[in-house]
Amino acid sequence: MLLSMTGFGKAVVEAPSKKFTVEIKSLNSKQLDLSTRIPSNYRDKELEIRGLIAAQLERGKVDLSIMVETSGYNDVATLNMEALAAYKSQIELMSQKLSLPLPGDWYATLLRLPDVMKTETATEASEEEVKALMTAVSDAAAELMQFRRKEGRKLEEFFDVRLHRIRELLDEVPRYETERIVKIRARIEEQLGKINKVDYDRSRLEQEMIYYIEKLDINEEKQRLAQHIDYFFETMESGRGQGKKLGFIAQEMGREINTLGSKSNHAEMQIIVVKMKDELEQIKEQVLNVM
Repeated sequence: MLLSMTGFGKAVVEAPSKKFTVEIKSLNSKQLDLSTRIPSNYRDKELEIRGLIAAQLERGKVDLSIMVETSGYNDVATLNMEALAAYKSQIELMSQKLSLPLPGDWYATLLRLPDVMKTETATEASEEEVKALMTAVSDAAAELMQFRRKEGRKLEEFFDVRLHRIRELLDEVPRYETERIVKIRARIEEQLGKINKVDYDRSRLEQEMIYYIEKLDINEEKQRLAQHIDYFFETMESGRGQGKKLGFIAQEMGREINTLGSKSNHAEMQIIVVKMKDELEQIKEQVLNVM
């Protein structure tokens, strides 16, 4: 079964005084490229979080975001009396020097000013908080992997359609082969007939023509292309982590299709080759999304 590198996962886990929301997004990449947004109180757990993500996701351009909300009253807000007193003195002095009236509501005026509240926040996360955080990260990664499996099934269906189409086109090639050889031979003889007063050995010509036609033989290319198609199917069924291998197989299929095109010397076969290339290009684009 294939896995896509595209995915999204989200998990919410609550500790006694905190609620952790973890979101993970991933796109295709040759290796694991992980960027994180972690609140400062939990930065010391970043290496552990990265290790957990790497073990579960393996590859992809991954964006991890952790959000923390306070759900209790452990963070106590107090008035900054020194700041309030300093603000009041400055306002009274401003009133005297600029001949302005004093505020009618001191509370509303002072409490709107910056830094008049102080919050005593615990600097070290508790064991319960860390456990909840790691659970949220693991659950989000698991949900992302479920998303990847779902997308992987869609990729399998896509490849199945494209590969069967290439095989159908390959099966059309033999009906043009006899006609192709006859046309190539006739074209050579026609060109020779246009050369006046040239004496040539008919036996040697026949040998050279056989050699030339043998070089245009496409049986090996057809066989190898069919084998690559079978191998692509086998690799899809073999399990996860096959994206790079499928990419290599697609490249080999492209080589055989290109050789078929260069050897064909036949209009209808060239059309078949173009159609094969179109199907293969679609495969190559989507193989980049496979784990």
